Amino acid sequence: MTATMTTTTVNPVLRVAPAAPAEAAAYFRASLVFHADASDVAAALAADGDPGFVVLDSRSTESWDQGHIPGAIHLPHALIPEQAAQLLDKSVPVVTYCWGPGCNGAARAALALAELGYQVKEMLGGFEYWAREGFEFETWQGRERGAADPLTAPVDAENCGC
Repeated sequence: MTATMTTTTVNPVLRVAPAAPAEAAAYFRASLVFHADASDVAAALAADGDPGFVVLDSRSTESWDQGHIPGAIHLPHALIPEQAAQLLDKSVPVVTYCWGPGCNGAARAALALAELGYQVKEMLGGFEYWAREGFEFETWQGRERGAADPLTAPVDAENCGC
């Protein structure tokens, strides 16, 4: 008698089983401790009153001049150790950003600030997603706003509802 072997093909998504719900909740809660997205930052800045944080652009001066979030503090990540104390209050959380998802400058800035004792979050998507979602930005010529990219934000709504 020949043994018959049954093979079950598991798809690539489930090849590694999902985490237990409690473990997943802890992971995603931790992720939100470290990150904010452009839409949430924009909503907080647009609301009346103090948003309770400052926004820090960690890019070069040339990048800053191409466009930046209105009201952001410009401090390239390499200068954080020597200049942060002059520009930031340790009692106020800082939200860092750089160019976009392909750039880790905001993470480097967040690390440098955390090592100096600042509370910090990284803005996911960086300046790229700020601009792509149609939020106002500043250049040396003044304020600008592009149309929302329908692949990143709803075109006819104030927010994505996330």
